[in-house]
Amino acid sequence: MSTLADREWRLITEERRSGAMNMALDEIAAETAASGGPRTVRVYQWEPSCLSLGYTQDPDTVEWGYCRRNGIDVTRRQTGGGGIYHDFDGDISYSIIAPKDELPGDLMDCYRLLCDPILAAFDRMGVSAAFVSEEFPEIYHPACYLRALHPAHDIVANGRKISGNAQYRQSDAVIQHGSLTYRVRAPEHLGVFNTDTVSPAQFRDRVTGIDEESDCSRSAAVNILEETLREWAAATNGAWTDAELSRARDRAEKKYNADSWVIERSRS
Repeated sequence: MSTLADREWRLITEERRSGAMNMALDEIAAETAASGGPRTVRVYQWEPSCLSLGYTQDPDTVEWGYCRRNGIDVTRRQTGGGGIYHDFDGDISYSIIAPKDELPGDLMDCYRLLCDPILAAFDRMGVSAAFVSEEFPEIYHPACYLRALHPAHDIVANGRKISGNAQYRQSDAVIQHGSLTYRVRAPEHLGVFNTDTVSPAQFRDRVTGIDEESDCSRSAAVNILEETLREWAAATNGAWTDAELSRARDRAEKKYNADSWVIERSRS
């Protein structure tokens, strides 16, 4: 059980949001936590499917025509690394948000603490998952799941990546968000990038999904993740306030949907 469990936490169960709203809600939750409001654990889907670019990623690495033809959103994260294709039902995402003075100052220690419930959830799903412990060479730099793996935040199952996790600090709060792959969509994941140097077979050699590692259904995996986060933080079921949603919609429109952030930010 987390030592943070004596604080006020809310669990926001899986909801469907656009990429821009998902990123904006993380920011708003950080401002809420920093100003004395509840800390947040949340589980969410991306509707429509979305490519989230890393903080400094070159937009020229995106196959924009493919994204438009297939109705795939593109936004940019506050966290670094390469782009991640968040499939509508192939991806399960989460965020953990709390004031930074309540969390370890050492980055590795903070990752270990906040990934505890993620690893526990995998175990409950019947997936043998752990932080990567050996060197994995880079295959394709613009794609997060094909970069060299890092023992601080990359989780593997049977030698293949199944989860990526990242952190950033904002408004005196820590935001950790991450993806758990439920089902690998290799053609789609590669299609959003402007490359033909990586095959779907190569992608599958590097990446696995919960559906390959256990007989856990997607709905059961989501329920397990939510319950594990709830227990870890001693959270109560919660919801966004009207004020939070209003601010998030404004933030999404002015920032996470804006060309100045998604396309031009890395060139400034």
